[in-house]
Order: sequence, then structure tokens, then C-alpha cells
Amino acid sequence: MSPGARNGAAHGAPVRNVAAPILVRQIRNGIVESVHRGDVVEVDVSGRLIRAIGNPDRLVTLRSCVKPFGLLALVEAGGIEAFDLSPAELAIMASSHSGEDIHVRTLQGIFRRANISQTVLACGNQGMPLDALTAARLARDGEKAGPIRHMCSGQHSSMILLARLNGWALEDYWQPEHPSQGAYRAAVAGAFRTTPGRLVRAIDGCGIETYAFPLAEVARAYAFLADPSAVPVGDPRARLASSMTRVRDAMIAYPEMVAGSRDRLDTSLMKTLPGRVVSKGGMEALRGVAILGSDGRASSGLALKIEDGSGYERATWAATVESLRQAGLLKGATLRALARYHRPPSVDPHGRIAAEAIAEFELAPIGELIG
Repeated sequence: MSPGARNGAAHGAPVRNVAAPILVRQIRNGIVESVHRGDVVEVDVSGRLIRAIGNPDRLVTLRSCVKPFGLLALVEAGGIEAFDLSPAELAIMASSHSGEDIHVRTLQGIFRRANISQTVLACGNQGMPLDALTAARLARDGEKAGPIRHMCSGQHSSMILLARLNGWALEDYWQPEHPSQGAYRAAVAGAFRTTPGRLVRAIDGCGIETYAFPLAEVARAYAFLADPSAVPVGDPRARLASSMTRVRDAMIAYPEMVAGSRDRLDTSLMKTLPGRVVSKGGMEALRGVAILGSDGRASSGLALKIEDGSGYERATWAATVESLRQAGLLKGATLRALARYHRPPSVDPHGRIAAEAIAEFELAPIGELIG
């Protein structure tokens, strides 16, 4: 029985026919101005449901949440050794970075060592860099952001390195029929326990492919990222465990490379909970969180999707922090450290808080739902 079917049975009806629950409300002086619906699911590495609200079977496109898993293609091919990649460089290739100078310098170092021109990057530069201070400085100096400042340039760099390593053409690395893309698909399929031919494919905003999975499958992949060694004997993911561990450890060690130094929830979560989580957001309000086991707690993966895309990120921020609070990872000082994400404020021109996004939902243990 699928996770979604089990959860649906607990409510007496298929979950997919029920509207997504309200997770976050935008409140101004007690008035609910907007609501954000969505779904959250936490599973272990085998896919067993631990906590959920909404529909674990909701189909989502991975967008940037795919990056830690697609990077396996380069690692498995021997790319770390071939290009002498550092953990920081590995982390940025799993990132959606802010386009700050530290990100640019890191990627430029990779391109120099590989003797590749950064002009090969085909991710574009639309809306970049994400970092507001960097964007303001570039505008002040009359400088136009190049593709290397795009949040997906690290991901694209891994594909370019894979092409260089194998002697494939560089210029069309982003085309679906290019062997780099085929290797990337195979790595993603392996991490998600499927085959490349069964992947549901779409075009991402940076010009390459993305893939669709039920939300519970995203959570299971992040449980694999949390503890690759926990994969049971006979599981096809076992052959990827060593490479997955290297990607996980790099992301944990360099959270600023995974997102940025300012106002990025992924980085803030990993710095607030060092060695406890790997967080990776994707466009349209998807987030995967790998929760590493500790203090008798087994590793797990949590995936969250805000139905309306959470235009200002407020709903994704609030629901993610609230989910981790209810899962027992955030309390006291750690929760206070993330207050600006837990209840994202809207301020007026004088700095007064005019409204807040408030997460109000119960991420119930599945045992309670079924029992």
C-alpha cells in the first residue's frame, strides 16, 4: 500500500480528493489577509511515514531540490579526484547560491583548474544575483550580472565538468540528449529508486530538465541524504551511499555555499543546527530537509510544498521552521535564532511590524492518524 493510500485510509477517503490544508496565514492586526495551503511529509529511509499533513502523494517537480542527487553523477564518475574538488566546491555544485563574490570566486577557481571558459555556462542571468546587496553594488557600478552569478551555475558547472571528464562536447551540455544529461538522469533515478526511462521530465527555469515525484518520494530521497549508510541490504541505492555521504558532508561543512550569507533559510537552518540537517529549497515553494540521526533519534527526510508557490517565501519559511519545531529539532534558543523565518514580518517604511506570516497546523504522527 502506498504512503498516500495509508494516509487517505486514516481519513476515510483518498487524500488526493481533499483540498490541501491551510498551513500559514498572513495576519495584519488580527485580520487574516491571505492563506497558504500545502502539504508536509516526514519519512524514514525505507519510505515509512513518520509525520504528515495533507497529501504525501502530491506530485511535485523537484526543481533545485534535485541538486544534491544529480551531483552524484560527477562524484561517481571520479570528478572529485580528476578536478581536485574541495568540499566547498562540491557544496556549491549542489547549491542555489546567492551570486555573492564568494560564490563567483569559488566557481571561477573550478573553471580555471579544468581549463574551461565560464562563457560555456548556459543557465542565463535572469533576475540574478539573488543577494540584494550584491545586486545593488553591481547596479551602482554599472556591471551586468553574468551567468556565473545565476543560482544554478554550480549545478550547471557539474554537468560541464562531467562533459570535460568524458571528452564530450561542452557547448551543448544542457541539451536533453547530451550524455551529461543522460548521466545526470541516471544519478537522480538511482537516488530515487527508479530508472531513467520512468522519470517524469519537464524543463526547469535554468534551461535543463527537472523531474517530478510524489512528495513522499522526495522526503525518502532526503532521508537517504541524511544517512546513506542506513539503506537496507539489497536496496539499489546502496551503491551510491559513499558518494552521497561526500555530498552530504560537503553541504554540512559549507552552508554558505549551499545558499548564501544573508537571508537564506537553508544556510540559516544548517548553521543553527550544525551537523543535524541538510536543507535545500527549490522554486515554487518546495523544500527538502535531511534530518540526521542523533540522541537516539533515527535519520529521516522531510519534504514540504506550499500550493501557491509562496511568492514572497514567507509561507515556505514559516512552515519549514514550524515543521522542524514539531519534529523536535527546534526549541528554545535554536527556535529564537530563526524567529525571522518562523514568523516572517512585513514592515512599514518606519520599521514597524505591520503583519506577520503565522504557521498554524498540526504535523501529526502517522501512528496517531492510523490508530
